[in-house]
Amino acid sequence: MSILVVNDDGISSAGIKKLATYAREFGEVTVVAPRSQCSAMSRRITVHGDIACEDRTKEFGVEGIRHAYAIDGTPADCVKLGVYFLCPEGIDIVFSGINYGYNTGVDLCYSGTMGAALEALERGIPAIAFSADAGEEFGCVDEYLVSVTKEILTRGTSTTAVWNVNFPGLPKGACKGVLWDRVPDKGCFFVDKYEERTEGGERIFTAGMYPAAEGMTGSDIEAVKKGFVSVGMYHSSW
Repeated sequence: MSILVVNDDGISSAGIKKLATYAREFGEVTVVAPRSQCSAMSRRITVHGDIACEDRTKEFGVEGIRHAYAIDGTPADCVKLGVYFLCPEGIDIVFSGINYGYNTGVDLCYSGTMGAALEALERGIPAIAFSADAGEEFGCVDEYLVSVTKEILTRGTSTTAVWNVNFPGLPKGACKGVLWDRVPDKGCFFVDKYEERTEGGERIFTAGMYPAAEGMTGSDIEAVKKGFVSVGMYHSSW
């Protein structure tokens, strides 16, 4: 397969390098990622102005991939430029991630990782979104990413829904397994807390974060909170 790997955390993130490394087991890999952090941009695109593109293949540091490009654009822009210019051989599937932090519940509506995957669907290209608990613990990813991806490809990809995979931040051997058919927890928000202060006569609101609850039965957040890999499908109409 010809695989386009994108993300929203930027070309230098540990997650996209991990994903590109494993993606090589499934086909030819091209990486197109934002030059800088672009989380929570959903499907935002660049409408006016230039989008610079830099070949970062050598600096990217993953052997055996076709190219790695950094662009001054959004995650959805990465898919668009990949389709139109940077992958002339065509794209069979988009791998988006690995996101720094879970993409579960209502967060899926805001996620740049998911936004890039949904942009792929609009162009008739299937996509899988990968996320992991924030941190540098990739033991569960190393243990399960390849086998989960193989199972997804066996079950069949779609151009109407994105496969959404979340890994708990656990070392190898500590993950309890994989739970399939997880649904987004509508009560789970990543950022829904603000602290207010006044400076120079202006009201300032600082966004905060809080740990998600245990999650409703059968949900994505319940799975990862209990130490399982969560796999489900996300429809943009949800």
